[in-house]
Amino acid sequence: MFSLLIAASLVFGPEDAEFAERTTREFIEECTPRDAGTIRGGIAANWILDRASMTGADVRRDVFRASTPKGMRRFVNLYGEFESNPTSRWVVIVSHFDTKPGTNCPGANDGGSTTGLLISLANVISEWREQQGNVMLVWTDGEECMGERYSPGDGFQGAERAVQYLKEKDRKVQAVVCLDMLGDADLAISVPANGDPTLAKIAQHAARRIGEPNLVTPMADSVKDDHVAFSEAGHRAIVLIDFSYGPGNAWWHTAEDTCDKLSKESFLKSGRLVCEMLRILM
Repeated sequence: MFSLLIAASLVFGPEDAEFAERTTREFIEECTPRDAGTIRGGIAANWILDRASMTGADVRRDVFRASTPKGMRRFVNLYGEFESNPTSRWVVIVSHFDTKPGTNCPGANDGGSTTGLLISLANVISEWREQQGNVMLVWTDGEECMGERYSPGDGFQGAERAVQYLKEKDRKVQAVVCLDMLGDADLAISVPANGDPTLAKIAQHAARRIGEPNLVTPMADSVKDDHVAFSEAGHRAIVLIDFSYGPGNAWWHTAEDTCDKLSKESFLKSGRLVCEMLRILM
């Protein structure tokens, strides 16, 4: 009975999904473009800080400089921490918020949807009274590369800085779950091959537990995303991503990545999935 009470205490419901969708729409309207390492990127980070702090989360801003193909740039990460036990390990949930430079892409789904989802999750987790472990939400800058393809020093600056932050704070990490492109109205979540296999199984198990057995499927291919930086640092990490955004993924990194392609139902499924994974991991 006690375990059932704990499970019932972390619930992502329709109101939370509506909040996530509304927050995403406002974010896109007020913070586009937000290319990494730009003034607009910094404005977007401040916007997230304000909104996430309103949920009751302890959110910190981390300003840092990193090299890019266009020289040194200023980036901003945000960390929302929910600590229940100093000796417990941390589950880290990550979303990038920047847009792809040079594409005129609003990033409603790519970066925007999971930014709104994390803010809504912050609200849910802040009310999780029976929390047994520690949770950190991370909004990363600089996930997107400035060139056509990722290369050393081009992309993942925020994730690499977050890895450094965890090390500096001596955070013992149990798992890292990156979220990307999860607001697509035609939601189909994949776990790329270059992720931790145990976490991939947990994601599929969580989908079954919320009554969505076909929501999460393994992907045969690898995907370059923020989880790579965490994996390379020795952390167990995966990315949950819908990489079938439009016909042939045609809306990805284009001006077609707009809010009319999102749905509250997809936010609900994604939020419930993440919460179920937290329950399993903690």
